[in-house]
This record gives sequence, C-alpha cells and structure tokens, in this order.
Amino acid sequence: MKGFLDLADLGREGVLDLLRLAERLRRSPEPTALAGRVLGLLFFNPSLRTLSSMQVAMTRLGGTSFVITPGTGSWQLESRDGVVMNGAAAEHVREAIPVLASYCDALGVRAFADGRDLARDLAEPAISQIESLCHVPLINLESAVNHPCQALADWRTLDDLGVPRNGKLVLSWVNHPRALPLAVPAAVAHMAALRGMEVVVLRPDGFALPPAIMEKARQAAALAGGRVAETADRDAAISGAHVVYAKEWGLTAPYGDAEADGRARAGLTNWTLRESWFRRAQPDCRLMHCLPVRRNLAVADEVLDGPRSVVIQQAHNRLTVQVAVLHRLLAGTDPQD
Repeated sequence: MKGFLDLADLGREGVLDLLRLAERLRRSPEPTALAGRVLGLLFFNPSLRTLSSMQVAMTRLGGTSFVITPGTGSWQLESRDGVVMNGAAAEHVREAIPVLASYCDALGVRAFADGRDLARDLAEPAISQIESLCHVPLINLESAVNHPCQALADWRTLDDLGVPRNGKLVLSWVNHPRALPLAVPAAVAHMAALRGMEVVVLRPDGFALPPAIMEKARQAAALAGGRVAETADRDAAISGAHVVYAKEWGLTAPYGDAEADGRARAGLTNWTLRESWFRRAQPDCRLMHCLPVRRNLAVADEVLDGPRSVVIQQAHNRLTVQVAVLHRLLAGTDPQD
C-alpha cells in the first residue's frame, strides 16, 4: 500500500485485509513497530478526532508526529498555479509539500472542498496536487469529496455491532446552520455499498448527492452485491433499517449558492433526527454520526444520549483503524535519512 487516499483504491478484499490487521494489532499491539518513523500532519481545516487519533496512533506504534496548521504558527499556503502571490499566502505548496515530505516518512493532509464549483470539487484538485508533489506515502485526512479514514472506522463499527453485511443503512441528511462538505456522505455511501449493504440516501429535495458520487456507490454495490437508492420519503427509507447514519451537507441544486442554501434549509426544521424517526426501523437500529454534531439541531438529545447511539464507539474506531493504516504504510520500511 503506497498511500491511503480512497477505499476504492483497495477494493473490498483490501479493506477486509486492513480491518483484519486492525483487529490483530488491537489484540497484540506492536509498540515499537514504527520506532524512528515520523508522521507529518498538514491541516488546512479544523480537526478534533482526526488530528488527535492520528497522533495517538503513531505514538502507539512507537513513532512521532508533527502538526502544521497553515496560517497559525506557520505561513499561509497558496495552491493555485500561475498566481501572482501578492496576498496573505507567503509560500506555495509547490515548495512546502516537498520540504515537509523530506522531514517525514508519511504525510497526512486535510483539505476541504472550496464549496463553490461542483465539478472542481469532484475532481479533488487539492489532494491530487499534493499527491503529485509528495514523494512519501500520503494519507487523505478528508478531502473535497472523500474521507477514507472515517469510512474505514465506520466499516469497523458496523462489524463490531454485528450489522449484517447485506443489512440496510440509511444515510440521512440532517439540519445544520450552514452548508457542509460532501466528503463524509460520499465516503459513507461508497463504504456501505462496498460492504454489500442496501444503502438508501434520505434527503430533502435539492440536497440529492451529485450523480458522480451516487454512481461510484452503485459501482461498488454492483461488485459487492449491495444496492443504492435515494429518496425524500422518510418512512419508506427508514423502514427495516439496521443503521441510520445522520450527516449534514449543503444544497447541491444549485451547488455553492449560499443564499439559496439558506433559504432551502430555513424550511427544514423537521429534519432534526428524533426517536420518532425509528418507528419503522429494526428494533435495535443504531444511530451513527461522524461528529461533531449540533445537538437538538442535527440530532436530538433523546437519540444521542439513548441506547441507539454509537457515535463514541465510531470515534474510538478512528484510532483502531488508523493504527492499521500507519502500520501497513510504514512497518518494515526504513526511516528517511
């Protein structure tokens, strides 16, 4: 494994192999496996779980890490090509990435979508550019339309819960004050389809996931024996569900129009997930959410604090699977000179 950018790069068997490694390392830790290795972490956007879990995972394997947050304790970085750099950014990624890569054995990067041009975001320009400049293994810590670390942890959580491989997962839009990126919903839909599940994307009109994201999930489902559908009918979607995965994202029709997005979500106050949503689900249907979550706006206290919620277990599994990712990328390799 030369990097960790997308579960699709591994395929179903590759993901299962990585999950087996995660379980082996959980049962039999290897606290010196990455002694002498260094993980660089570049965060263009905020983080709590991703940042802390990657640092702890590296420490658990005997390695060390450093964190760069552009504009906070370091120079702001420019990524556009051909630009005259007369603004706030003092350094270009064309110099910054090769330099950072020379200091570490693997580099993890978080770079959110711009949220203005759908075609551009779907093309993943930031992570693609960084990959082209990085000569060490690159880890995607959330890009414009992908979050493979979250998706891998979610697969592990589904396995922990004993959710059937062909069970039903409902990825449901929930309320938020503003538009959020498509990375997690895209990654979750693909992950559940690749696992072989019946995936239903539940969302209000105007918030349909882009065709390219749905097609990627459908292709994964075709290979794994799953199904993918999309609807605005809440009762039909959640009927028989084993898992409801709550997530917020922005208006996609039109995409990137903040005023239109605000008008659309102003009338969607009934999209706060409550216990009443589960009346047609499986009796032991679980709630998943990647966190952070806006209580009583996205998900009501009664659900988050109730027996259905596994959000803390999900978050813990970020550490479990990322230990495996780092081990697979770096164990057995020589530290850089």
